[in-house]
Amino acid sequence: MALILQAALFAAERHQNQRRKDANASPYINHPLALASVLAVEGAVVDAEVLCAALLHDTIEDTDTTVEELRSLFGDKIAGIVGEVTDDKSLAKPVRKEEQVRHAPHISAKAQLVKLADKICNLRDLHSSPPAHWSIERKRAYFDWAVRVVAGLRGVHPGLEALFDQVCAKRP
Repeated sequence: MALILQAALFAAERHQNQRRKDANASPYINHPLALASVLAVEGAVVDAEVLCAALLHDTIEDTDTTVEELRSLFGDKIAGIVGEVTDDKSLAKPVRKEEQVRHAPHISAKAQLVKLADKICNLRDLHSSPPAHWSIERKRAYFDWAVRVVAGLRGVHPGLEALFDQVCAKRP
């Protein structure tokens, strides 16, 4: 429990000045908290490493946090999971998206859980509070891409996969 709270606090500090792209510009920390909630509450995932990685999943990608820093604070396993779900920002966005599709079946089961929860949360947010400037076509394209990513995660958690499918049924 203490490690999970430490990860939540670290993520909150690192994302403190970031906002989501929704019309309300909601605090970014809501996103990693939602991932951890999907895993723990809706998926009954109790693995502390997975829950910590969910809370920390965007820290390397979206803040100045390094994998070495996560390793020193949270250990090799949690830092490794976060590393597995971190996009290489040196690549163009379309390439990064295709890399997620290609890479999804080959990451660890723990990283697959985090990735699956991320897609569930992103689709929920896209449905309920999308970025103001996104067209219906862009929203649909995101849903379609998420389906391709999750195809490579199938088998990791049937309950969360069913939840993903329910969220996908709300495709705009």
